[in-house]
Amino acid sequence: MKFSNRTAVVCAVAMALTMAGGTAAAQGKADDGLALGRKMLAEDNPGDLWVERGQRLFTERRGPKNASLEKCDLGMGPGVVKGAFAQLPRYFTDTDRVQDLESRLLTCMVELQGFKREEIVRNRFGTLDRDSDMEALVSYIGAASNGLRMNVRLTHAKEREMYKAGEYAFYRRSGPLDFACVTCHGESGKRIRLQELPNMTKAEEMREVIATGWPAYRGTHSTVRTMQHRLYDCFWQMRQPDLGFASDLSVALTTYLNHSANGGEIKLPDRKSTRLNSSH
Repeated sequence: MKFSNRTAVVCAVAMALTMAGGTAAAQGKADDGLALGRKMLAEDNPGDLWVERGQRLFTERRGPKNASLEKCDLGMGPGVVKGAFAQLPRYFTDTDRVQDLESRLLTCMVELQGFKREEIVRNRFGTLDRDSDMEALVSYIGAASNGLRMNVRLTHAKEREMYKAGEYAFYRRSGPLDFACVTCHGESGKRIRLQELPNMTKAEEMREVIATGWPAYRGTHSTVRTMQHRLYDCFWQMRQPDLGFASDLSVALTTYLNHSANGGEIKLPDRKSTRLNSSH
């Protein structure tokens, strides 16, 4: 990944916002600027660079065991990526756990390639100076299900338990601000600064947010972000304790959200720099 690619994208979005004129408080002009940003980037999704890198990482022999991820079973059989994203999280017999995409990749990278769990978790999110292998792999596997529809099943008892736990967490208020996920995502028409907040109690909006939401290239971060990062960031904004990467709570929330989005058509990775509802 060349830094110049990111710089070009950031400059394009910044120029679009500048051309809106006035201050950020002038909502109409800001919306016009964001609309211009969408137009400028409509034909070129920077997230595609992460998809390409993720594909290379999936087939490349790496780690202490010098192995690829082509024997990693994401639920559709060893090495099969098409359709996997659409059915995750799901129960896996080898771990006796319900796992989402990130936690399943974590298992495969440790067991098949010999990477240390601590190393993967430490580098789970990319920075301006360092790309994340995890975010690239999630981008590739997510894009492999494009055109399919979300179809997360709750056939196993542990899948149903995770769904119920995630639903409880979505509505439960806690922390110093007495916030819950539903505080921001339970009504239509809410905003944080320039960002529209989706009403995730509505089935139609839930399907759009989840099936086309994450992973996504986020212009304000100049990198791709995944659902695990989105949840982590939400917990930080609510001033709640850090959400552990691939933790049971994160998987429970993802199970609830993804199952609630069943029927939504997958279109990934998204471009958060090119749409108003970039807080998805």
